[in-house]
Amino acid sequence: MTVSEIRQQFFDFFESKGHQIVPSAPMVVKNDPTLMFTNAGMNQFKDFFLGHQQAKQKRVANSQKCLRVSGKHNDLEEVGVDTYHHTMFEMLGNWSFGDYFKEEAISWAWELLTTVYQIPVDQLYVTVFEGDAKDGVPRDSESFDIWKKFIAEDRIILASKKDNFWEMGDTGPCGPCTEIHVDLRSESDRQAVNGLTLVNNDHPQVIEIWNNVFMQFNRKADGSLEPLPATHVDTGMGLERLAMALQGKQSNYDTDLFQTLIQFVSKESGIPYGKSEETDIALRVIADHIRAISFSISDGQLPSNTGAGYVIRRILRRAVRYGYQTLGMKEPFLCKLSGVLVQLMGHPYEELIKQKDLIEKVIREEEQSFFRTLEQGIKRIDHLINQKKSEGSVITNSDNPDHKYNGLISGVEAFELYDTYGFPIDLISLIARENNVLVKEEDFEIELQKQKDRSRAASVIETDDWVQVGTDVPTSFIGYDLKEAPVQLTKYRKVSQKGKQFYQLVLDQTPFYPEGGGQVGDKGILKGSVETIRIFDTKKENNLIIHLSEQLPSDLTQTFTAIIDLDSQEQTSKNHSATHLLHHALRSVLGTHVEQKGSLVNASNLRFDFSHFSKVTDEELQQIEQLVCDAIAANISLDERRAMAIDDAKALGAMALFGEKYGDHVRVIKFGESVELCGGIHVPDTSKIGLFKIVSESAVAAGVRRIEAITGKAAEAYFKEKAETLLSIQHLLKNPKDLLKSVEDLMARNNQLQKEVEQLTREKAGQLKIQLTTKVEKLGDVSFLASIVDLDANSVKDLLYQMKQEHPNFVAVIGNKEGEKCGLSLMISESLVEANQWNAAQWIREVSTHIQGGGGGQAFFATAGGKRSEGLQTAIDQIKTKLA
Repeated sequence: MTVSEIRQQFFDFFESKGHQIVPSAPMVVKNDPTLMFTNAGMNQFKDFFLGHQQAKQKRVANSQKCLRVSGKHNDLEEVGVDTYHHTMFEMLGNWSFGDYFKEEAISWAWELLTTVYQIPVDQLYVTVFEGDAKDGVPRDSESFDIWKKFIAEDRIILASKKDNFWEMGDTGPCGPCTEIHVDLRSESDRQAVNGLTLVNNDHPQVIEIWNNVFMQFNRKADGSLEPLPATHVDTGMGLERLAMALQGKQSNYDTDLFQTLIQFVSKESGIPYGKSEETDIALRVIADHIRAISFSISDGQLPSNTGAGYVIRRILRRAVRYGYQTLGMKEPFLCKLSGVLVQLMGHPYEELIKQKDLIEKVIREEEQSFFRTLEQGIKRIDHLINQKKSEGSVITNSDNPDHKYNGLISGVEAFELYDTYGFPIDLISLIARENNVLVKEEDFEIELQKQKDRSRAASVIETDDWVQVGTDVPTSFIGYDLKEAPVQLTKYRKVSQKGKQFYQLVLDQTPFYPEGGGQVGDKGILKGSVETIRIFDTKKENNLIIHLSEQLPSDLTQTFTAIIDLDSQEQTSKNHSATHLLHHALRSVLGTHVEQKGSLVNASNLRFDFSHFSKVTDEELQQIEQLVCDAIAANISLDERRAMAIDDAKALGAMALFGEKYGDHVRVIKFGESVELCGGIHVPDTSKIGLFKIVSESAVAAGVRRIEAITGKAAEAYFKEKAETLLSIQHLLKNPKDLLKSVEDLMARNNQLQKEVEQLTREKAGQLKIQLTTKVEKLGDVSFLASIVDLDANSVKDLLYQMKQEHPNFVAVIGNKEGEKCGLSLMISESLVEANQWNAAQWIREVSTHIQGGGGGQAFFATAGGKRSEGLQTAIDQIKTKLA
């Protein structure tokens, strides 16, 4: 049975039990500040468990795309090294929202595993929560008694809170769970050692296969538990582990899905799977990581240097590094492997098929970029090793005190190679040892921990528990129709982040638009009878509209008047509506392959990212800008359709964006031929946008371009500034009749003068060279030159390179003055560097303090810059003493 067939059987079984099969939510989380990625099947249903939203279907099942690489569930370093951890994985799950509970969940799990999938009963064990006195939660006797109907009591294991009380994080929905474990060892091994003793002991063949969580509690910020409004069932069964069990394999990576990927990489690299543990790890890492990378890109998350994008870039670079370091793959290979993945998993994940070209192009560019980085890193480590050797130090290591190393790479230097160039510490140490240089690995670990601590501290958000004030009712958003309204506070909580404290306020109704769909949240005030509370941002978290304020009202129960910052919202709405017109214009000019890949809309400007595989030409930009301006001039009225069926909206021409989650009913915004699914604030007609101007076009990633534009007052200010600049240039040039020609003539004259200056400088350098040749003196077998000249640093460098060719065993130190600054240049013949272990970079650093500066370079040539020219002669004299 293939992985695809196993997944389908799961769907068919629960459909027969009255469950609706729902699609996976995006793997990249966009509306939950507590999560970057979906890391469990229940993430998309969290609002149901918390009571913030009512489930339309009481029973659902699906296969959820999950990613665990950061935060509490950090499995990245395990991936590929063992045989069962993954970054991206599929979690098969069935849920009950206030419907069935333990009896049905346990009996159906048993039926599916033993009757449908036909796993032998004598290979199964179950665990049940033993209770926890600290939390005041008793043993789960109900689950224990239900299990006794299906399995021998000696196969039921009581387990601790650590293993059998499921919690998503430090706070949130939680409850006792019962797990089903499978023993995949051979018959002889099972006879030799009782599998009961191996459950929950990290044995690679005795593993948890299915977890049934019974959601009963909400963990509060103070650590206490409170009952949820209703009890729920949340189950999760890793598809990869299930496939391993059903296909009779000893590793997840031996199943058909992973083997197809592994064999492709094996063929590309020429290294068979099973050759060695080292190369097998590399093949497993690559096969795993391509799934995480491809699914993230298809969900709209591109690799970047921050946030979720940085996590994806780390995963991608880890895969490339293993291919480069262990398999000898020096050309892009992940981009090719992505095509194999699309064939394997395009059903049921159609987003892979539709985004195939984008996925391949983004990965290819990332690979090419990282290969260049690796090459730079190799050069950096070679330079570092040569520098350490030239210092002449002899280093010993306590692990092998008899061995003498020729240098030491510090932990800080090793961390730079890791952080900047992506070199793992084992690769750094390997290259260093090959050159008889030691790496201070323990100090590297200290630097690595410092980085982790900094990252953790930057992301820590401490939230108190919600304090209930009024009736806890869902907030009604009335901002499409009203800009101010009477409101009451229903609850609040205090939040601490990066040393600052503020409050999150929830109201019974609000005109404040919460950040979403690229549009920033509204600002404004809550006006009370005796005080005014400033709202500095509005966000949405777990279906709650949250108003952020630095101040808590003194009277929490009064009625406030919520008033949005109307000027800010009007400017933002102009930019948002212009974004829709821009999107339509892009598709009209460039083609229908253009799709939105991100946007930012605020009061000052708009930013729009879109799929396109080449730079947008100036001519195309002019056409796009003109189409938007034409639509503005046409005074097209807003056609807003609220609560439209999603299928009807698509039939109207609205595009659903990949990586976004939509309900059964959506809001449609239509300006003429522009049709978008959108929840944002818009102008009543396009003429209200006013002026529109594209200010930049650039690349974001492979296959993704970015346009930034301005409208309204910002565009007016832009054109006013340009006009004033033009007028100033006219005045400077004495108001010529043809301004453009006058500027061109001025530039031509400037270029001619520059050439004349360069010629004069060359002539001056030539004359100076003749003078300096007479100053070369013999110090033993060294031809030494020292002087202070009135010449720029580049000319000095050219001069020294020429003289080095004419004078054997040449050492020259030249000081130069340029205005208020000064410099030093030091040249040493390569023969002297090699014979005497001299190092120009090291020497220049030592003497640069005399000119209040710093410098560096290579062993044979180095420079320093400073601001104290009086110290030039002292620095030169110090260099000369080294030759004595």
